[in-house]
Amino acid sequence: MRTIAYYRVSTDEQAASGNGLDAQRATVTRAIAARGWDLVAELTDEGRSGGTMRRPALLEVLDRMDRHEADVLIVAKLDRLSRSVLDFASITEAAKIGGWAVVTLDLAIDTTTPTGEMMANITAVVAQWERRIISQRTSDALQAMKARGVRLGGPVTLPAEIRARIASERADGRTLRAIAAGLVADGIPTARGGAWHAGTVRAVCASVALDALAMPG
Repeated sequence: MRTIAYYRVSTDEQAASGNGLDAQRATVTRAIAARGWDLVAELTDEGRSGGTMRRPALLEVLDRMDRHEADVLIVAKLDRLSRSVLDFASITEAAKIGGWAVVTLDLAIDTTTPTGEMMANITAVVAQWERRIISQRTSDALQAMKARGVRLGGPVTLPAEIRARIASERADGRTLRAIAAGLVADGIPTARGGAWHAGTVRAVCASVALDALAMPG
């Protein structure tokens, strides 16, 4: 299988003479060789936190996976990919939709195998619980938007609570793709009844921003 390896090191790990990066690369290289897969690319985010999806190399990896340039995204440890269970679940959901696989070597998550897929599903259950927590924050965001006079009806019939959810998650730094994957995972359609993509999420974000700018001063 064609494989893209992703590595991440924080500022502290860089201070440790790059050992963190070397260890990740060695672990991933051994695993790829053992499976007989082909390594087609290695991308690294240096000095980047795992608490946000806004990382240049990670975004490039996800774009390349979406373009079917590889079959598997592999990381040495889950926290190298994301420190958020919800973000990780969004990535695995995007992989399922896109027809590619995710492998995290430390937790035996490997969606190319039944056991590894089960591990990913367990993570998704935890993410669903986290989404329930987010729902309260979404409600708070909705009330705040109403208080500012933002129009919440939206074109077509997109519910106000979905607009508020998207605005809240975007403000928290989640990527357009991650937000879209979360909406798809929850079975929420777009205003026209279709599946969410980064572009449709971007359009909603732009609409909310324009509504805010249009408020009387």
